[in-house]
Amino acid sequence: MIGDKKFVTLLLCLTLSLAACLNLEQPKNKIEYYTLEYDPPAVGHHQPLPYVIRVQQFSVSPIYNSNRIIYRDKSYKRQAYTYYKWQANPAKFVTYYLSRDLQESGLFKAVLPADGRFAPAFLVAGTVNDFMESDGENTWEAVLSVSIAFMDEQETDISQKIFFQKTYRNSKPCRQKNPQALAAAMSLAMSEISGNIINDLYHFLAARN
Repeated sequence: MIGDKKFVTLLLCLTLSLAACLNLEQPKNKIEYYTLEYDPPAVGHHQPLPYVIRVQQFSVSPIYNSNRIIYRDKSYKRQAYTYYKWQANPAKFVTYYLSRDLQESGLFKAVLPADGRFAPAFLVAGTVNDFMESDGENTWEAVLSVSIAFMDEQETDISQKIFFQKTYRNSKPCRQKNPQALAAAMSLAMSEISGNIINDLYHFLAARN
């Protein structure tokens, strides 16, 4: 009887040891996080304007309201990777980088953060319409679409408050079929859209100055 107990104990120890070894040899899949990374776009040498601007926190299409990387491989279908994610929601990415690029441009008196306390003269509000990987038969593309509204914060008449609305679309090919290449392509798409928005805002305000 005692021998049987020792055998059962030994068998249990061996089973636990084997399970531990298998656990070490087969680790759980690790989630990888990606971000945008690019230098502020070159906007040329212009006379700075005496205006204060704020970029309001953007909204985002429900399809992309997540930090999961979304991809399209067929019409009307969207999928999300399990182990590849963005470091932040696309709306936060676009809000931050556009605000940073406006500030770095040096074209305006000041660019206030989205959560700033001071009242700006003008406000940029917007929505991220698309922020995805589009999978073709031969290549992948980063697809980015952003709509903005440029508003006069000192105007009380709502019919006169909005100066203009515009949608900016861009797609860039991925050099390889992997998330890192997608992040690089999305960074390039954001850089170009940000530069176009800055130029449009500057030339609009310069014409009023």
